[in-house]
Amino acid sequence: MENYQHILIAADFSEHSQQVINRAQEIAERYQAKLSICHIIEDFPIADFAYEPMISVDLDMRDAMLDSGKKHIADIAKKFDLPTANQWVEFGSPSLNIVSLANDNKVDLIVVGSHGRHGIKLLLGSTANGVLHHALCDVLAVRLTEQ
Repeated sequence: MENYQHILIAADFSEHSQQVINRAQEIAERYQAKLSICHIIEDFPIADFAYEPMISVDLDMRDAMLDSGKKHIADIAKKFDLPTANQWVEFGSPSLNIVSLANDNKVDLIVVGSHGRHGIKLLLGSTANGVLHHALCDVLAVRLTEQ
């Protein structure tokens, strides 16, 4: 295992996300690494009835979702003394935005949760799988389990 300098937590705010956060914190403490956290809100475009170009989610709803995400991230960050500069909440494609944030901020380990889905659920795609296949740095997929 490398001597990691900057670890990025990809938080999804699910009931299991604490497992991902705890694992990332353990590794950060072991290597005295900088710890950052992000949450990417899936930006689902909506087509109008005439099949005109896609429009994004209503702006008021978008702002409310961003505000909620920022509050959740701030609550988590407060527990670990993470500065605001190490917290990101964005709209976009979770796997692509996580990889982009990692590249832009010289992250050398991304920690993301994985449900270990199979069959049709796997075909629909997963954030962990997308991050794993596109990241230029190491990726730790934490197996999420019932507690």
